[in-house]
Amino acid sequence: MKILVCVKQVPEFDPEAEIKINESRQGIVFDHLTAFRMNRFDEYAVEEALLIKKQFPDITIDALTVGPESAAAVVRRAMGMGADHGIHILTGEDRLFPADQVARWIADITQTREYDLILTGVMSEDQMQGQVGPMLAEYLGIPGATSVIAESTRPDQGTVAAEREIEGGYRELLELNLPALLTVQSGINTPRYPSLSNVMRAKRARLETVEAGTLTSQPATTITDLHYPEKTRAAEVLPGTQEEKAAQLFRILQEKAIIP
Repeated sequence: MKILVCVKQVPEFDPEAEIKINESRQGIVFDHLTAFRMNRFDEYAVEEALLIKKQFPDITIDALTVGPESAAAVVRRAMGMGADHGIHILTGEDRLFPADQVARWIADITQTREYDLILTGVMSEDQMQGQVGPMLAEYLGIPGATSVIAESTRPDQGTVAAEREIEGGYRELLELNLPALLTVQSGINTPRYPSLSNVMRAKRARLETVEAGTLTSQPATTITDLHYPEKTRAAEVLPGTQEEKAAQLFRILQEKAIIP
């Protein structure tokens, strides 16, 4: 049995830091102080793959990422956690790519590799779209389940049972035929720290690198421009004494039908 885990490099911004759009208006400005790490939702996906391998030791796990040269670090981290092989779709560009393009690239190089199970995080922390996993399942023509909080893989039966969160606080239990794709939610497990022996192995390992430009799939969508949100409302400072401010506020709330 073969498992593929998709991981992504995300920037670790200071929540108070100003985000700047680059000159091409298709990406974010990063400087030498910007730290990068593996998307936390993807850590849960890697850990879930390792827990499955613990149950069925003959499983092999590949970790795959899409991104510039620096993104190789998250593949090596996945290998440090215990993944067997690393694949890097090298974009060579510091820009954002539509989820559709990323899913098509991954589908291009995985459709002939016969993975039994593909795991991804439920979304990335930087774009928070949650689209790559479902799109990838569609392009590969395999069943998929999103927001999975528990799974039970049964290689002997060729199925995986997945429990997922749905609207209203309810949960849904699905049984999917393998091959299948799951996007996993936080809380499904507790991701481990990379072991020293695996970290050393990952440093020595030669990653399989595929130039994105050599892949033939064309995106159905493109990013044409990034811009800052427009200011749609302004604060109003109420002058006067406390009593006058209270009277003004009461009148404003009445005018907006917030209070009778």
